[in-house]
Amino acid sequence: MNSPIALIIDDEPDIRELLQITLKRMDINSQSVESLGAARQLLKQQNFNICLTDMRLPDGDGLDFVSYVQEHYPNMPVAMITAHGNMETAIQALKSGAFDFLTKPVDLGLLRTLVRSALKLSETHTPAKRSLVGEGRQIQEIRSAVGKLARSQAPIYISGESGTGKELVARMIHESGPRASGPFIPVNCGAIPHDLLESEFFGHKKGSFTGAVADKEGLFKAAEGGTLFLDEIAELPQHMQVKILRAIQEKSIRPIGTTREIPVDARILSATHADLKRLTESGKFRQDLYYRINVIELKIPPLRERRNDIPLLVSYLLEKLANVREHKLRLSDAALRALEEYHYPGNVRELENILERASTLCEGDVIKPEDLQLPTSEAVHQVTQGKKAVLDEYLGDIEKQTILETLEKTKWNRTAAAKLLGISLRALRYRLEKLGLD
Repeated sequence: MNSPIALIIDDEPDIRELLQITLKRMDINSQSVESLGAARQLLKQQNFNICLTDMRLPDGDGLDFVSYVQEHYPNMPVAMITAHGNMETAIQALKSGAFDFLTKPVDLGLLRTLVRSALKLSETHTPAKRSLVGEGRQIQEIRSAVGKLARSQAPIYISGESGTGKELVARMIHESGPRASGPFIPVNCGAIPHDLLESEFFGHKKGSFTGAVADKEGLFKAAEGGTLFLDEIAELPQHMQVKILRAIQEKSIRPIGTTREIPVDARILSATHADLKRLTESGKFRQDLYYRINVIELKIPPLRERRNDIPLLVSYLLEKLANVREHKLRLSDAALRALEEYHYPGNVRELENILERASTLCEGDVIKPEDLQLPTSEAVHQVTQGKKAVLDEYLGDIEKQTILETLEKTKWNRTAAAKLLGISLRALRYRLEKLGLD
């Protein structure tokens, strides 16, 4: 088998030599040039497996070259080398289609990791185990985007309402790319108590705090060589947003109780059902972290915007239920019409719950409209909501007062307050957000 070959573009002879020596020790041949014009000539003459290019060159900048490669040599991954601290340029390179980036002075460990990951792109990957069900234009566009995004290391922000399948899309990106053989670590940022966040993400050394009875590696390290999926990232408190931003930018973490940073190699995907842009504008979410995780945004449409996919989804979900219950069911025509007309505030997850409930309630093999237990119409739903409005406002005031008094009693320790109220921490956070106290 032929050795991979790399194209190096840098106008500093020392950098070119350092990169060539490092790659040679990895059994990777290379050719180096000092200008973009020379690089274009070489690309016409032979194929390269990877390109490492400086940002600023005598006859142009690397961003233009990334766009040129995307158009003419889309199968060759390009990594950008930028000046230290110039994160805006690095993010722009990723948006333009760069595979990844390195900062000067080049960390050789990170360079080797990046190159190995890039070379995996040329390997034949098995298709993602999971897939979005549907044949509509929006779903086809998402499938196409997943294939392209899997070829990059750019952070992806997956937006969409609850229940639309954001984690499913994140898993598809992971399984379709060079990190498929590595771990996929999903974490719900809103489900971790605030006082444990740093330990959960970065790990700790034994004895570093009360209760640290053993070393813990943390989620960033657990995702080494794979993907870390930060679900409901809007739930992170401000102090933790700063630490997460630094870990992503520096590609390193410092476990609690240690004095040195350790490198981490995990691709970051994130998601939330909240309007992250609005939260950023109001100051509740850090702008620098928003721009760092939102290099590329992938929007997942709500189910009500792709009603044509409902029959396919129903068929798929009923098949899934049949495998579990060993009993095949089908929908009556009237039941299918009812599902096609429903508005789905809970999206695909709600459809799945509706069918699970109906499969239990129905008598025989056919699910009828009454088995679905859907609201008879949107109008009925609105009338009911109207009647409840006055009572809800009164109960909301009582709930708000009770929560505030409990938080004052616990000096705003949410974990302790949730315990006193007899609810989970997640339920308390939900109520705080609902009541405008978050």
